[in-house]
Amino acid sequence: MVFQLAEHFLLWFYGFWQERGRNPLFCLLIFKKRKQNLFSLSLFFLIFSAMFCGALNSYHQYVLFENYRHFSHLSTLEREMTFRTEMGLYYSYFKTIVESKSISEGLHNIMYNNLTEYPSTINTLKRFNLYPEVILGIGYRFFVNIAQRFQINIKQCWTVSRGDDLPPVESCEGLGEPAYFYITAVFLWNGLVSGLIFLYGKMLSNSFLGGILAVSGFFFNHGEATRVQWTPPLRESFAYPILLAQMLMITKTLRDNRKSWSNFLIISILTIISILFWQFSQFVLLTQIMAIFVTYMLGYVATETLQMIIISEMCSLLISYVLMFGNEMLLTSFFASTLLISYFLSVINESLMKFKVPVFIWIFQLLTLLVGSFSIKLAVSFILQVKHDDHILNILKSKFTSYKDFHTLLYTCAAEFDFMDFETIIILSKTLLLPSAIATVICLAFQIFGRRYKKYKLDMSDGAVMYNVFQLGAFSLAAILVMRLKLFFTPHLCIATSMLASVEHFGGIGRYQNALVVLLIAATGIEGLRNVQSQRQVIGEYSNPALEELLEWVSLNTPADSAFAGPMPTMANLMLSTGRPIVNHPHYEDAGLRERTKKVYTLFSRKPAQEVHRILQSTGARYVVLERRWCFGQTREGCRMVDAWDLEDPENADREPLCPSLFVRPQPFRPLFRNSEYAVLQL
Repeated sequence: MVFQLAEHFLLWFYGFWQERGRNPLFCLLIFKKRKQNLFSLSLFFLIFSAMFCGALNSYHQYVLFENYRHFSHLSTLEREMTFRTEMGLYYSYFKTIVESKSISEGLHNIMYNNLTEYPSTINTLKRFNLYPEVILGIGYRFFVNIAQRFQINIKQCWTVSRGDDLPPVESCEGLGEPAYFYITAVFLWNGLVSGLIFLYGKMLSNSFLGGILAVSGFFFNHGEATRVQWTPPLRESFAYPILLAQMLMITKTLRDNRKSWSNFLIISILTIISILFWQFSQFVLLTQIMAIFVTYMLGYVATETLQMIIISEMCSLLISYVLMFGNEMLLTSFFASTLLISYFLSVINESLMKFKVPVFIWIFQLLTLLVGSFSIKLAVSFILQVKHDDHILNILKSKFTSYKDFHTLLYTCAAEFDFMDFETIIILSKTLLLPSAIATVICLAFQIFGRRYKKYKLDMSDGAVMYNVFQLGAFSLAAILVMRLKLFFTPHLCIATSMLASVEHFGGIGRYQNALVVLLIAATGIEGLRNVQSQRQVIGEYSNPALEELLEWVSLNTPADSAFAGPMPTMANLMLSTGRPIVNHPHYEDAGLRERTKKVYTLFSRKPAQEVHRILQSTGARYVVLERRWCFGQTREGCRMVDAWDLEDPENADREPLCPSLFVRPQPFRPLFRNSEYAVLQL
């Protein structure tokens, strides 16, 4: 609106000068310059607004993290202990690069690692998507060297009295402390999310107010949109901002609906980074290519545009395969097979159009896409003998049938892998985000297809909108099946609601459209601000004396090369803080690791102690760690470890569980350590 008023004023000014006999060319140069200045000012304001949203998000996440854990007053060991499960595993590789004598030695240690899956030596950079830790580790070393060269103090230390008969600890704060440097980088990086959501909403709605509507929805539903403030080292913390930027570029490409080598290059780079940063990125990109193809199938994407996107992502996949040292899961993924079959369908599209019966063509394309993708994936997996992602199909199978097995139960019994809970729906509805997004999508669908029916001519600019509608549909289904995937669902709800500010699609509301959008933001803010306040009121302080005692005992009383086995979360912390080799760990995507962990978890079965002792000896472990809550803890029916074993080992179903008895009668194991929560037994 401001730009249009300025343009009208400049045209009037041009006429004014021309009527007075001034040189029109001179006037035109003045108008052009002023118009360029106005555009530059608008662009600057847009970038500044995105940066402000990003800074606000980074600060908010850091405050929540500090409030919850009192991270600034923890010792180095306690900070490492807060990184449970996979987080501790990932952070340990950052620590490896930081503490090695040189960068090259640190890279060698993670590429030829014999601590993570003892006695095997594995390339953890290939297996665990550790490029973020490599970048941060190298960045930290350069930062420290520069600070030392210029004699800059980059951390302060003091003694913290902990009370409760616990000894005082030294706590250091500042970017010179590795854990501080790491989490600060994560929170700064995730500032991109809110900034990109603002830009996404602005571009999709072609309205500054649309960007505000999208980013306000993100902040008002922050607890349902991200968990980076609680789990900084997870792969999603690094990959999601890149995936969001990549989807933004895809939307821009579909809006332009033409070949653009600059778009091709940017999409390729963003796709490569997202794959390198997170093993799950390939599944997100799978939903993306299917959403784009359905949009193409309906006629809203030009064939050359679709082929450019497919080729871009094919090249990205192959480059990622090389940079991941030949990670077979990339070639055997559904993403790879869907890219191939989509390109094939785009090549034969002209031949299909001769039939002139759209419904039959759509059915043929969909069936070919689904059957072809599945067949190619199975064929490539069989040829390469790769079974690493079999558990994903089993998880999906368990969602729709009564199927259960040992590995599937370890996933589905975790809250984050369960179905989306009804509480999430209530929270998103109270802030009006979910109702607004549903209403927006319904109105857009009626409008776009209604316009197509009346005009018998497609408006190709609707391709970007249609893609985002289908992308939201894919994320909705994913979040319903796996609650953890709310991190895609909720932000895309925010992006969808930005369309309410679009003059092109909702301008029929009239001159009060902007006022109604502002009123909606105010209405969502009533409950949204309560959500923000309730997040800020979560105050805590991390303390786990039992785990701390275990780790200190292991460091002081066991050989440096002695291997441990036990519950996956505890093993990650043990390797991180003591440097001892471990037999199993929480990164459960590898087929071999799943079978190795199953052997270790015979500790929680009903098998005879002598048999379990022999099985554990075969893994190469010298010590095993028992955790009381894993042996005695109560969980929902069917989700105890012994329940999982009853499926696998029915012949021992009448025996008593082994683990509780090992706390009292550890024979044939040798007891070495025990406190209120943990016990260490020697094989």
